[in-house]
Amino acid sequence: MRLVDDLYSYMWEGKGNNSHSYLFASVLRGEKPHVLVDPGHVDNEVGEHCFEGLVAAMARDGLKVEDVGLVINTHAHPDHCEASTAVVERTAGDGGTGRALVAIHEAEEAYRQKLGEMMARVLGRNVDFEPDLYLREGELNLGKEGRLSLRIMHTPGHSPGSISIYWPEGKVLISGDVVFYGGIGRTDIPGGDGKLLRQSIERLSELDIEYLLPGHSTEYGGILKGGDKVKQNFSFIRVNYFPLL
Repeated sequence: MRLVDDLYSYMWEGKGNNSHSYLFASVLRGEKPHVLVDPGHVDNEVGEHCFEGLVAAMARDGLKVEDVGLVINTHAHPDHCEASTAVVERTAGDGGTGRALVAIHEAEEAYRQKLGEMMARVLGRNVDFEPDLYLREGELNLGKEGRLSLRIMHTPGHSPGSISIYWPEGKVLISGDVVFYGGIGRTDIPGGDGKLLRQSIERLSELDIEYLLPGHSTEYGGILKGGDKVKQNFSFIRVNYFPLL
């Protein structure tokens, strides 16, 4: 679903676990111009074909996964990044060249190689992609003459190298599993840290946000639209969740 300008949202609505995915269309140079954030699972714990569902949803918008040139993972939990390898394989074609590149924060890659990999094995998941790019805090300018300018924010707490992606021009925040509509990311899993999560959420609350795009929906909903509603959401979280962190 087209959300704003060339940004598309793909909300997971299945019975099992999977992340939402977001796509910036036609922003890169070359034959693979799309940027995909959090491709999600290939298949989840109840056997739902998450990746093929994403491919079909993109096709309904006239978009092809074969045209993805960059995959950005907000963090290394399998429900967000497992399908990175599937995107690489789908974009490589028969010749194996010109495939999509995969990006993740450098601290999250170290986590993935240790605790994250162990957790993936416990969950029966093999998250074996090889990052091409390591992200750091700061500006990420993509496309000709910086057509898409994103701000990568290191927002640990749910995991050590979790990132949030802020698009100033669209006033859009892709928050991964840091903050949700009426909720926050878990800290009771390997790599979680309540104090860091609280600090990360406070940083995000200072941004000018019209669209909050989280990694999952809650009982309240998924996407949060409207600056006043976003501010109210941060206030709700401060009151109801910060005392627990």
